[in-house]
Amino acid sequence: MQISSKFTIAIHLLAVIHYLGEDGKATSSVLAGSIGVNPVIVRNVMGNLKEAGLIKISQGKSGITLSKKPDEITFYDVYKAVDCVKEEGLFHFHENPNPECPIGRNIHTAMDAKLDRIQASMEAEMRGITLADVMTDIQNELKKE
Repeated sequence: MQISSKFTIAIHLLAVIHYLGEDGKATSSVLAGSIGVNPVIVRNVMGNLKEAGLIKISQGKSGITLSKKPDEITFYDVYKAVDCVKEEGLFHFHENPNPECPIGRNIHTAMDAKLDRIQASMEAEMRGITLADVMTDIQNELKKE
């Protein structure tokens, strides 16, 4: 189980866009340089974020901007925007437990609700963390430099 790196790339991307603000121009090349990935990956993630209404992209002077304030963008919003977890959920169950085995035949019943509860808890926690929280931590680190 692992959430795709698209999630952390998206958070990094949003943080750079916010950091550059009105005065700096966020472009896919600038973002890719900060993140350390190919601009194609950045453009793909930006497409997800734009579709989710988290960023605006224009070819003019403004470049890429946030569509919401940093305290209105939650980790959950980003997690859903970049499709970190497909419909089957965070946990992918092994395909063919043996129905002849007492454990194999009952493992789904014993685990499914627990795994759903774990995912719901994680998602609830993600709803409480915002881009503003990340920016506060970055600002605190910058003060130490």
